[in-house]
Formats: sequence, C-alpha cells, structure tokens
Amino acid sequence: MTAVLFTPLDIGPVQAPNRIAIAPMCQYSANDGCASDWHLQLVMNYGMSGAGTVILEATGVTREGRISHGCLGLYSDANELALKRVLDAARAVALPGTKFGIQIGHAGRKASTHVNWKGSGPLGPKDNPWRTISASALPYADNWHVPAAMDEDEIAETIAAFAEAAKRAARIGFDIVEIHAAHGYLVHEFHSPVSNKRTDKWGGSPENRLRFPLAVADAVRAVLPDHMALGARITGTDYLDNALTVEDAVVFAKELKARRFDYVCVSSGNIILGGRPASGVAFNVPNAAKVRAESGIVVRTAGLIAEAHQAEEIVASRGVDQIAIARAQLDDPRWGWHAAEKLGVKLDLPPQFRRVTTGQWPGLKLVRPQA
Repeated sequence: MTAVLFTPLDIGPVQAPNRIAIAPMCQYSANDGCASDWHLQLVMNYGMSGAGTVILEATGVTREGRISHGCLGLYSDANELALKRVLDAARAVALPGTKFGIQIGHAGRKASTHVNWKGSGPLGPKDNPWRTISASALPYADNWHVPAAMDEDEIAETIAAFAEAAKRAARIGFDIVEIHAAHGYLVHEFHSPVSNKRTDKWGGSPENRLRFPLAVADAVRAVLPDHMALGARITGTDYLDNALTVEDAVVFAKELKARRFDYVCVSSGNIILGGRPASGVAFNVPNAAKVRAESGIVVRTAGLIAEAHQAEEIVASRGVDQIAIARAQLDDPRWGWHAAEKLGVKLDLPPQFRRVTTGQWPGLKLVRPQA
C-alpha cells in the first residue's frame, strides 16, 4: 500500500504530487525586496527536495510592509523580475509535478525590525527604520515602536497592495498564492482582539475584526486567475485569554471557503512577543483537524513535524490533508527523498542523482541524517 504522505492532493485547481509542503521561512537575504543569489540556490534546492509543494517566504506587499530590510517584497517591477529569475531556475530542476507558491503579507506593527540573527528587535534611529502601521496604536512588546492606527485611506491602499502583489505573482508564474493572516502580522492584528481595539467598522465585534482580513481575501480572489490555487495561513489560537481560539479559526476558514479559497494552513501564536508557549511535537494538529472537520476546506499544518512516520500518521489518521516542514528541511535538504525511502516509496529522482539508489557500489553505506 502506498504511503498516504506520497499520494496526490487536489488543492483547488492545482494537484500537488504528494502531501509534503515546505513552509515559508524568512531568509532575510533580499536587496530592497529583490530575491538574491541566496534565494536562487535555496529555491532550486527546495524544488529538488521531494516536497510536492513549496511555499516561498513571507513577501511584503509594500516596502513598508516588510519585516526587515532583508525581507522579500513584491511591490516593484525589480522585485518581480528578480523573483521570476528564481522561480524559472527552480522549475528547471524541480522534481516532476512540484508546485510553487508564495506567501504575501504585511508585517504591520512587527515591521521595521532587525534580521533575526541580529536579534529581531525594532530598528533603532541609526538603522534606517520606517513608520509602522497596525489596526490600533499598540506596540508589539515593551520598548517597541508604537504603530500608527491605520486610517481609511491606508486601509484601502493596503488592500489594493495585496491585490497588486497577487497579480505580480501570477505574472511570475506561481501555482499558489497564500495570504499571511497569522503570526501577529497585519491581517492577524486586525483579526485578534489583543491588537485590535478599534471602535469603527474595522474593530469591536468578531464580524468587524474579520472585515479587513476578508476584504484582503476578496481583493486577492478577484485578481487571481482560476488556474492558480489560493489559500491563507491562519491562527488556530492566540494562546491568551480573551483572544482568538480555534472556534474563530473555524469561522475564518468557512468565510474563506465561501470566497472560493482552496485551503488554509493552520498555525498559532505570536500576536504578542513570546506569545507562543513551549509546544510539543506536531502541536498545531488538533486545531488543524478541527478546522478541517468543521469547515470542509483543505487543511495544511506545520509545527515541529520532522520525522517521516510521524508525518505519515498525521495525514493518514489525524484529519489533516497536508503537512509542512520547516527547520527539518533546512537541516536535511533531501528530506522528501529520505521520507520516501523510509516509507517504501520510489521517487522519480533526477538522473544525475540516481546513482545513490541503484546499488552501483555494493557495500557503500550512505549516512542518513537522524530525525
């Protein structure tokens, strides 16, 4: 019997060849939003990894919407050209059927920060910081910059920027667009009562707090071609009292499905600094399974999933359609190959690499990374 992890998955109009995705992971290596040679080698390797779906890192829909000076953007012609170079090269070497997506977002009050290996804290006066915006004028943490509460013009401009970035993604040739609506960034900031204290139509009730996320969703859906899949990363819980819970995630997923979204990726936490408590292996799976069961939308999840048999068990019997790996992929760039080997599945590897599986050198013992 074929492992479920290596069976195809229909994500709206797109069919992924297996249930493994590479989660978006910021590399902080862009130049004014433009993908660099670092991205070129990274995404080419992603394409050869054995994962059926590759989602590129959080990509700012405006220059000010980037997390850091090093983050990818999709707000200029130069950004678009640089990213097309990367995608075209990755497709040229990718395993058959591999699908490529991009996560678009706006960092909101978490923008204007240092790259993560310099601490990820807010930029200082000498670090070329920029003005940040959010649902309300509340800082992400103590000693962080205070964002400006967005006015009606800024809200409209930002919604339009999401749509424009989606159009650029379509021109580049991506298969999938994913809206980042989790991890404490702008869309999540409007959704969560922790960060949204507005008293106008954009805040207050759960319906009003969903107004901005759904306006972004509608704008992107309106411009995306029908052959592309559309999804969102959403939060399963804020891990705080009087905050978002999995029931809110179910409502959000149902609203997105009604708008012809094809999937959601259920993550959690980080609406405030330190807002994700210590978590166990596959900690997002229960909430993801509940979202799938109650909304009927295709569901992916991530979070400390690193071993092949564990991943197989999640998609085979725990009510989730697709798993995403992150740190495990950085640690083992051929994670998908090794997962297939452990589960008894034969992958169509590039001919240049087939010598590692054809027994050309009897007695050669290959050292495999340990999970």
